[in-house]
Amino acid sequence: MAQVTTLTLKQYKEQKKKIVSLTAYDYSTAQVLDRNGVDVILVGDSLAMVVLGHKTTQPVTVDQMIHHTQAVMRGVQRAMVIADMPFMSYQEDVKEAVKNAGRFIKEAGAHAVKLEGANRLALETIERLVDIGIPVMGHLGFTPQSVHALGGFRVQGKTAEKAMKLMNDAQALERVGVFGMVLEMVPSTVAKLITQNLEVPTIGIGAGSDCDGQILVVDDMLGKFTDFKPTFVRQYANLADITSKAITSYVDDVRTSNYPNDKESFRLSSEEEAAFLSLIGSKAFN
Repeated sequence: MAQVTTLTLKQYKEQKKKIVSLTAYDYSTAQVLDRNGVDVILVGDSLAMVVLGHKTTQPVTVDQMIHHTQAVMRGVQRAMVIADMPFMSYQEDVKEAVKNAGRFIKEAGAHAVKLEGANRLALETIERLVDIGIPVMGHLGFTPQSVHALGGFRVQGKTAEKAMKLMNDAQALERVGVFGMVLEMVPSTVAKLITQNLEVPTIGIGAGSDCDGQILVVDDMLGKFTDFKPTFVRQYANLADITSKAITSYVDDVRTSNYPNDKESFRLSSEEEAAFLSLIGSKAFN
């Protein structure tokens, strides 16, 4: 089972083979994704919302992201694991960004990191990281860490001028060395043309079917996260409902003494039980 690498993803684009990606934040989920053909696992800063309960991705820390990336890495044999660099871990200066990115590679074992945006500092940072051997995935369109600056969860690139800026930003990211990029919540025509004009692969989320691959937040597509459902999400299961029914049954069984039954319990042998009862004064148990 060959390890998925940046070269693998480039070959997929050339072969027009779609790249399959999902997020994961823990060992057992990563195992399931890896065993079932997912090419790229993103330890997303969406962790802040779907795991930690925050309203945006901004509060999650580098230490928290590293902790969960380590767990995901333990569950993976084939997939490429990319770690999101969280808000303010790379926006201040290049030196700090290099330090934090290095921790994701050295401490967490991630195969690559992901940064949002294509402003001057982001481009400089990406170029520096690539120069020292850290693979970087870009992220354009709706960039969750800038949710307040963008005016909320809004589709990006909806005018010709803004679409052209996305194209220019994508090409700038390619020039500084990203091995691929996420396009989030952009019109499908814009995503298609960006994809066609890049040599590196694009991974879409709410960006139509013409990207080189697709990614979803695993808790969204499994119906586990219920605070809200993005319009571009297709739910492949409803784990919230399944889990709710299971918990209700468990509560009922415990309250009615239906769980655990004899097969789910451990017993003394008759001889040891008799001896035990004798030791405590032959008091019988009901």
